[in-house]
Amino acid sequence: MVDRLRRLDHGAGASARGRGPKRGPWEGEALGRSRGGLTSKIHLAYDGQGRPLAFTITGGNVNDCTQFEPVMDRIRIARPGPGRPRTRPDRVVADKGYSSRKIRAYLRRRGIACTIPERVDQINGRIRRGESLCRLDRAAYRRRNVVERCFSRLKQNRALATRYDKRAAHYQAMVTLACLQLWLP
Repeated sequence: MVDRLRRLDHGAGASARGRGPKRGPWEGEALGRSRGGLTSKIHLAYDGQGRPLAFTITGGNVNDCTQFEPVMDRIRIARPGPGRPRTRPDRVVADKGYSSRKIRAYLRRRGIACTIPERVDQINGRIRRGESLCRLDRAAYRRRNVVERCFSRLKQNRALATRYDKRAAHYQAMVTLACLQLWLP
């Protein structure tokens, strides 16, 4: 099983008027300032077939790597028959936004293989310190297109792509419904 993590940037913020201060009445409603104005991000974990396993919603100004552990902690895969649900994937494939020492240590501690390309500044730091570079499993990384296709399927839901909901709880319910639709045959 290969889990993928990615984020979804929305083209429009939901019903917040004007430009206003950096912090405003939308604080706590998963809206944040980014280049496009008020936006939200959906941080998702997918299985190998592109079905969502877990997600979190944050403001558009929140860094991707801050939501890695909360998303991983929400993964619960039911086992066929009795037993606790599975919470640890075989492999994590993510983009450069999730490349950090903390995330790699977290995955190593839990015994999860990872395919995350390093950023240029990390590569230069390793070379400067004389350390070996992390090898990237290119065959596994090519399968990241499954994630992009799944985000495309999620964005077909116009209520998600433009965030019409004002409250974060309502928007989270809409994301849950859209994710459930992806599980249906």
